[in-house]
Amino acid sequence: MRFLELYKSIKNKTLIKKAILFMAFTLCIITPAQALFVSPPKDPMPIIKAIFPQATKISDKQGDPLIRTIYKNKKIIGYAFETNDVARAPAYSGEPVNVLVAINAKGVYLGAKVLEHHEPIILAGIPETKLFAFADQYKTLNVKDKIKVGGNKKDNIVHIDGLSGATVTVMVMNASITKAATKVGIALGLINKSQEIIQPMSTIYKDVFQKANWKTLLGDGSIKKLHLTRAQVDKAFIDTKAEHIEEATPEQKQDMFADIYFAEVDIPTIGKNLLGDSEYQWLMSTLKPGEHAIIVMGNGYSYKGSGYVRGGIFDRIQVLQNEEEITFHDLDHYRVTDLFIDGVPRFKEMSLFTVRAVHEFNPGVDWQLELLVRRQMGAIDSIFTSFKGDYTTLTKYVDRPPVIIPEPELTLAQQIWQEKNTQVVILTILMVVLIITLFFQDILVKHPTFLHNFRHSYLIITVVFIGWTWGGQLSVVNVFTFLQAFMSHFSWDLFLLDPVIFMLWGAAAVTALLWGRAVYCGWLCPFGALQELLNVFARYIKIPQLELPWAIHERLWAIKYLILLALFGLSLDSLAAAEKFAETEPFKTTFLLKFDREWPFILYAVALLVINLFKRKFFCRYLCPLGAALSISNSFRLFSWLRRRPECGQPCKTCAKECEIQAIDPDGNINMRECHYCLDCQVTYFDEKKCPPLKKLARKKQKYKESEIPAVNVG
Repeated sequence: MRFLELYKSIKNKTLIKKAILFMAFTLCIITPAQALFVSPPKDPMPIIKAIFPQATKISDKQGDPLIRTIYKNKKIIGYAFETNDVARAPAYSGEPVNVLVAINAKGVYLGAKVLEHHEPIILAGIPETKLFAFADQYKTLNVKDKIKVGGNKKDNIVHIDGLSGATVTVMVMNASITKAATKVGIALGLINKSQEIIQPMSTIYKDVFQKANWKTLLGDGSIKKLHLTRAQVDKAFIDTKAEHIEEATPEQKQDMFADIYFAEVDIPTIGKNLLGDSEYQWLMSTLKPGEHAIIVMGNGYSYKGSGYVRGGIFDRIQVLQNEEEITFHDLDHYRVTDLFIDGVPRFKEMSLFTVRAVHEFNPGVDWQLELLVRRQMGAIDSIFTSFKGDYTTLTKYVDRPPVIIPEPELTLAQQIWQEKNTQVVILTILMVVLIITLFFQDILVKHPTFLHNFRHSYLIITVVFIGWTWGGQLSVVNVFTFLQAFMSHFSWDLFLLDPVIFMLWGAAAVTALLWGRAVYCGWLCPFGALQELLNVFARYIKIPQLELPWAIHERLWAIKYLILLALFGLSLDSLAAAEKFAETEPFKTTFLLKFDREWPFILYAVALLVINLFKRKFFCRYLCPLGAALSISNSFRLFSWLRRRPECGQPCKTCAKECEIQAIDPDGNINMRECHYCLDCQVTYFDEKKCPPLKKLARKKQKYKESEIPAVNVG
């Protein structure tokens, strides 16, 4: 009795509202709790040593961006960097996943290892090993590759497998890894900054030929010249140890040091005029598909040097195109003994060099001939500098396809919304249909058969599509994430990463403001819909229902509010602990992981569904912390469209008895904190055969009509 009196003394609704508002206010102004801590940070050094077992030295993080350089003796064999240092991006939890990325000196991924993550979804149901296995897919890929998680095969895009149940997490990881790798690749010279502008492969016009002499070809740029004086070379060695070695006297400064002429000789007008028809045909017969030929002619400083004799490599000359260095070996070289073009000067050296197909040389793109000039510092040591000559193929010689400028790259959130366009459209339609239903509820409830069939169909769609197919189940965990972001560095990007969850929160917020939490819990919550459908089936097969006395039922309501308060209080100390105890919600087990997890979680979820067969929406009514959190909105709802009469509660209790979740108080008032907006009470409200006040009114009308019937004179 004392407990009952105490309960009645605090039952005042105004007091309850104030208490809830105070709790919400307190929660909003608290100091941000510590970040969610799921996977403790790992020391990167052992991982780097495991990836590079031959390493003799690993540098500290240095440069911009921060990179570790790995050496084998004095040779660089690779690099390592952390995504948090280069491209920090918040994942599903609001915190980034820090990945150690290792590449070799050519930009090939050797490993991607998760150092730290804060993803509750991983902790709750997906082994960390699956997250690590996802990161292992980057091995053998290149920092130049465009990498995408999932999707169909497309040109120039590498697709890797996603991770079921953690789609957002791995997409954020991929974006972070690839963005970091791109920045590192640019900093190391592995990626050209202008690489995003794509120049398709040009084609040489094989049937275009014009007879020309040396002066003509040199004048129009078909043949290019790199002229160096000794003064230019001396200037290039200033402030080096070789500054005064082989230095020219003042009288020699303007003397020629090197005259190098070069051209793309597989172009008919150039090749046939220089080599003659027969030699040109021989040259073209030696070129395989994708290969090209360059002619180099020189006086003065030898572009050949002697390296090709000792090691088969021409170490004084190379071709540069799109930041790629093309070097030549002795097998790429043919000595030219004579030229057949009129007016050609005499050259000390003349050579043909084959550019192999592996270099993907594009004849329509500008390239450079680089000449390396070396000065010996002793028997072994030397210092070199280089000089470059530019070459642009004339438009009349090649067919250049238009340059492709890719569309601006979408943000990760935009990519996700684009990929889930179908889900967004369907969910939008469902929400519009629900809004229309609410606006015209007074008409629909007058057709109970249609309304019940429509509602059950809607709930089936909610379970199958929103729940099991799209994983669109809101959770009190989302509330924690929002509060954490709100109290630290709030960004909409975090919440836009999952379109379905974002739209459901938007729908929950709008409907809660207009009609209270009842709309989401009664129509859009997949677990609530699943419970209701199962209970409808249970009633259909005559499973007896457990009806608790009002006093007990009313007290059981408080449990979900106590759970919510406990989780909020726990989150003040440790969000990680709060995330674990939020497993009082069986949502993740049921929809996200589809019962594919440890048996205690499965047993708990199944037990709740079995109890629901005997007691409709048992979890929603007594245990759901999310429902408790959403019920706060009832203090601010704008509309109250559920109709009541003065007779409701006293003396009529028809709706209260028929309400299958007991959301109607004995006094006839609907408790909107517990209502699920099924509209059953409104069906009764308008039904003249079920609603006692309407039946009474109908009888009065009938008697009145009968009293007005004139008496019949039988005479």
